[in-house]
Amino acid sequence: MSGVMKRMGMIFRAKANKALDRAEDPRETLDYSYQKQLELLQKVRRGVADVATSRKRLELQLNQLQGQSTKLEDQGRKALALGREDLAREALSRRAALQQQVTDLETQHQTLQGEEEKLTLAAQRLQTKVDAFRTKKETIKATYTAAQAQTRIGEAFSGISEEMGDVGMAIQRAEDKTAQLQARAGALDELLASGALDDHSGMAKDDIAAELDRISGGTDVELELQRMKAELAGGSAQKQAIESGSESEDTPPNLRKFDK
Repeated sequence: MSGVMKRMGMIFRAKANKALDRAEDPRETLDYSYQKQLELLQKVRRGVADVATSRKRLELQLNQLQGQSTKLEDQGRKALALGREDLAREALSRRAALQQQVTDLETQHQTLQGEEEKLTLAAQRLQTKVDAFRTKKETIKATYTAAQAQTRIGEAFSGISEEMGDVGMAIQRAEDKTAQLQARAGALDELLASGALDDHSGMAKDDIAAELDRISGGTDVELELQRMKAELAGGSAQKQAIESGSESEDTPPNLRKFDK
């Protein structure tokens, strides 16, 4: 059971990782990383500002303590001038205590100033890295967008190629069917002409009937031609008789009119 559970867990993690890869957009990931770097840079800047504020506060305290120390020194001198050595001693004792505080504050001030310089330098370096990352991020995003567009165009052309292939196959099938129908129609025409197919309408003729019709049609033409030749020959003889003056009274009126 332990091995089965481990295997199931591995399969689940593999499928989850694959699903995340499909869902992940590198441009969004880069923008998120850039946003996190900006937040880190903002924190460093706030740290620099806090250290600078603390340093400024120490400087104000130092100024105050130094002012009090100067004042106590003046008071001790005046008391000593008036013969009040005890007051002068007290003033100098207080001044010494203030000087110790001033020394401690100056040490803290130097420490804060060093921290401020380090943080300022770190902020500058981080700003440089963030700017470089921003430039690289935009370059990668532009390249990714261009590659994505090229991929989509290639997929579109691939789809068009597949569709054109289907169209070509459809055209080929149409041409094959057309050729098949033309061949079938030609074969039927030949069979009908030869009489191999029966015409149930009663209009079909066999070879003998077709030959008889052809001969009969030719005979009619020959007879009509002979008749026309005879008429032309008779008309020419009568015309010659009229021209020679041998026209008789029996000449038909129509021929007389034609002669005039």
